Amino acid sequence: MVQGLLTALRPSVDKVWKATYIMTEFKNTERELYFFRLRLFAIAGFIIFCFCLLFGRFFWLQVVKHEMYATQAEDNRIAVVPMVPNRGLILDRNGVVLAQNFSAYTLEITPSKINHDLDLVIDELAQLVEIEPKHRKRFKKLIEESRGFESLPIRTRLSDEEVARFTVQRFRFPGVEIQARLFRQYPLGEIASHVIGYIGRISQSDAEKLDESVADADNYNGTNYIGKEGLEKSYERVLHGTTGNEEVEVSAGGRAVRTLSRSSATAGSNLILSIDIELQKIIEEAFGDKRGAFVAIDPETGDVLAFVSKPTFDPNLFVEGIDQANWDNLNTSIEKPLINRALSSTYPPGSTYKPFMGLAALELGKRTPQFAISDPGHFVLGGHSFRDDKVGGHGMVDMHKSIVVSCDTYYYMLANDLGVDAIHDFMKPFGFGEKTGIDLEHERSGLLPSTAWKRSHYKTPAQKKWYAGETISLGIGQGYNSFTPLQLAHAVATLANNGVVIKPQLVKMIEDPKTHKRSLNVPTKPYQIPLTQANVDFIKRAMRDVTKEGTSRSIFANAGYESAGKTGTSQVISIKKGEKYNANKIAAHFRDHALYTAFAPIDKPKIAIAMVVENGGFGASGAAPIAKLALDYFLLGKRPGDKEKALLKSMEKESEPVELIDPDLLQPEVETEGEE
Repeated sequence: MVQGLLTALRPSVDKVWKATYIMTEFKNTERELYFFRLRLFAIAGFIIFCFCLLFGRFFWLQVVKHEMYATQAEDNRIAVVPMVPNRGLILDRNGVVLAQNFSAYTLEITPSKINHDLDLVIDELAQLVEIEPKHRKRFKKLIEESRGFESLPIRTRLSDEEVARFTVQRFRFPGVEIQARLFRQYPLGEIASHVIGYIGRISQSDAEKLDESVADADNYNGTNYIGKEGLEKSYERVLHGTTGNEEVEVSAGGRAVRTLSRSSATAGSNLILSIDIELQKIIEEAFGDKRGAFVAIDPETGDVLAFVSKPTFDPNLFVEGIDQANWDNLNTSIEKPLINRALSSTYPPGSTYKPFMGLAALELGKRTPQFAISDPGHFVLGGHSFRDDKVGGHGMVDMHKSIVVSCDTYYYMLANDLGVDAIHDFMKPFGFGEKTGIDLEHERSGLLPSTAWKRSHYKTPAQKKWYAGETISLGIGQGYNSFTPLQLAHAVATLANNGVVIKPQLVKMIEDPKTHKRSLNVPTKPYQIPLTQANVDFIKRAMRDVTKEGTSRSIFANAGYESAGKTGTSQVISIKKGEKYNANKIAAHFRDHALYTAFAPIDKPKIAIAMVVENGGFGASGAAPIAKLALDYFLLGKRPGDKEKALLKSMEKESEPVELIDPDLLQPEVETEGEE
């Protein structure tokens, strides 16, 4: 029955279903078409947006940033390798080489190319090449201070055998190479070390200074060494030269394929010094173990003929980085060998100041050559007694005699009559208390006192006041007076040159390394101190007679030339009032300094000198013999003989250190001793 009912109803159900299906089918097609179009527009918009982004990025890379990315692409293909120039040579006036270069093999490591433990690599290298703890320590320091160099040396100056051993095992050490490098060498060792100076590896502070200048930063690409002291530093840019470049096409693996272009490096210029290295040697040997300084100048040109500071040091120690033991030895030594005494140490000039005081008196009208005093052996001012060197005095003393016998009393009185400011104003044009402008760094200006100087350098009213007693000691080159040996030599050269002031110069010429053409390194234009020639000639004659009948007569007897000279002795400390100076009772470093100034020949001076022997005692015995050796060689070509060497030996014996017997002797006093 049910089956029959379903069969009867089936046609009606089919009609209803067909009608519903037809209606539904019509409605879904419209809806689907709408959504299809919507999706189509969305996809098209998205595609257009993506193309816009792509085009924008393309425009940014190919148009806006084209130059930058083109350069980077080219850099990936081309490696620019700096070509370090050969450093210029340094030679003396006669062509003797003082600083040169030599080639040697260096074992170098590029830390960024080491893929495993660096210490392990070094341990393995040490089995092939000798690597000491000091080499490791220096290498680690170089890593800390490096400016991003491609490679850093761990061992320099390898032997041929070491090079061969490493080459066989080269494949085991990626990032390790053997390079042929130029090294600086100072063939004469300690001779003239304070003049020449030395080079050393570029430190972090050096790198920062170079980076401040774009030109220097570019020119020092690939350079590992730079001048640190002396002329090596003063003329660094002249000696360094111009760095070249080599453009090399490289493969994706970084291997060189071919050289595209090359701009050769230009070697640094050579320095031709005014120094006569043979004269320098004679003076340095004459000093022996004594401390001091010696400067010789050509009065007519300003050429520095000798520039000695003792003790010296070996500049070769610094080239590759000085080891700790040698550094401690130099830096902590009581002798202070690293100090350039001729340039940076100041001393009271002692009696070498007296000829200038005499000239000031003549020029300012305070004395005539005939004016004489009666010397009782002391000068009294305000209840204080200033003693002369000779008990009982020198009797009647005029200006000529005052210089010849070095009478202190005469200059005590003269200083009192002139006054400190008049002394200052007259001495300043001679270069006292002023930097000479020599072509070395670290020159000190010294001290030429005046009332204005004291007011500006002290704090309390009592300290600012200038006292009359302070002027007295200035007359004999003591008190506040303090000058470098270079300043003193410069002043003597000016006196010998009749008041014409020429700046002293160490580098006489600069030589082109290719053409060998030399150009004069001309100092600043000289100037003339207005002096009366008759007064200058009078002082010169008095200084000549110092060597004939005065304090240095025994040294310059039968010299074979006429020279003008002046001995000097300057106090390091004052002795206790009432005590007599006795070198044997004073520690060596507290004894008086010995000084000597001179120029020769007297009629047409070719050389002017000033020197100091620290704690050397009297100028006549402690300094004059060395000065005579210098003049003998320069004027006569005479080298020290047995007699001269024996005299120098006796000087060394006299200056042997002794223990300080009585510390109370070091108490200062107003009374001062003279010279001889």
